[in-house]
Amino acid sequence: MSLSTHVLDTSSGRPAPGVPVRLEARVGTGWREVDHGVTDADGRIAGWPAGEGGVHRLVFDLTAYHGPAAFYPEVVVVFRITEPAEHYHVPLLLSPFGYTTYRGS
Repeated sequence: MSLSTHVLDTSSGRPAPGVPVRLEARVGTGWREVDHGVTDADGRIAGWPAGEGGVHRLVFDLTAYHGPAAFYPEVVVVFRITEPAEHYHVPLLLSPFGYTTYRGS
């Protein structure tokens, strides 16, 4: 599996740089950190390493982007890897009071 993400700030129409993101894998009833990174100037993190299938999550630290008064201090996106040989792209569209995500390509 390879994984990437892209954070776009829909309120400004611009990428969201500097957002810390953790990639975690479900292990039993808990979670194990697989990798972490910070979005670049284009709001992207790419090239997370190949891994196994199963349930994963991306944890976006929005306090680092919106500040300590952020309405959503953190967004957690949980998804399932069913084809480990494929590339998975999980974008986050963000505004101060809402967000959405989808499986990209």
